[in-house]
Amino acid sequence: MALSGNSRAKDNSFPDVIELNVGGQVYYTRHATLISNPGSLLGKIFSPKNNASNDLARDPKGRYFIDRDGFLFRYVLDYLRDKQVVLPDHFPEKGRLRKEAEYFQLPDLVKLLTPDDLKPSPDEYIHSDYEDGSQGSDQRMCPPPSLVPADRKSGFITVGYRGSCTMGRESQTDAKFRRVPRIMICGRIALAKEVFGETLNESRDPDRTPDRYTSRFYLKFKHLERSFDMLSECGFQMVACNSSVTASFVNQHTDDKIWSSYTEYVFYQQSRRTPIEVQVEGKNELKENNCTLS
Repeated sequence: MALSGNSRAKDNSFPDVIELNVGGQVYYTRHATLISNPGSLLGKIFSPKNNASNDLARDPKGRYFIDRDGFLFRYVLDYLRDKQVVLPDHFPEKGRLRKEAEYFQLPDLVKLLTPDDLKPSPDEYIHSDYEDGSQGSDQRMCPPPSLVPADRKSGFITVGYRGSCTMGRESQTDAKFRRVPRIMICGRIALAKEVFGETLNESRDPDRTPDRYTSRFYLKFKHLERSFDMLSECGFQMVACNSSVTASFVNQHTDDKIWSSYTEYVFYQQSRRTPIEVQVEGKNELKENNCTLS
């Protein structure tokens, strides 16, 4: 915000009702609203102790000028009034609004706008088989398949993803698809590492031993087919899948809807026997039949 401008009067006090020009959008608000959060940027600038009303930048009509996003400022003002903010459904500018909250030094508003996937939720600890003793600094590498017990070489891996698109009533050809935001991986950690290796992102559930289970890993790439190829190359086969779809209106002024889906694919890998195991098993069968080995 520019703090230099034309001096128009000798009176340094702020009026009870203040007219603002924020990025070309005009707002009227009470002075008490602007200073309701003393630690914020607006609280500091419009503080009566500042005595700098004549030093603030003004537009040609004498309104206080703030060089920020005029559209998003309405939500900043709502928060200053009510200490909460109500956004429209499927609001696409949440990231930019968070930047505005950071600029105006409103940490509580920043927290409200923080994406859900960056906040830990209690149910995630349940789904990830969480125990106090399972967390630690011991970084274990997944053992090679030849060292894994035979009864642990088989197992399930579940691949899940969310997708959404906006579709109008007139024609399905107008559908605007959003990219798959994240491909989730659920299953035994050792098995997941064996399949996906370095493409597996473990940041949401780090420092876990290979014998544990998790549903918080996700892949570093966005192509679902690539994950299928990697599973197929490791001998996995799809045994089940399920999907759910929900729809909601974009807003009350249009018939466009947001369609959201969540799909899970369950893959299973049978126990893989080594050539030595097959050879030993064959010899045992011959002995049982009283056959002579050549």
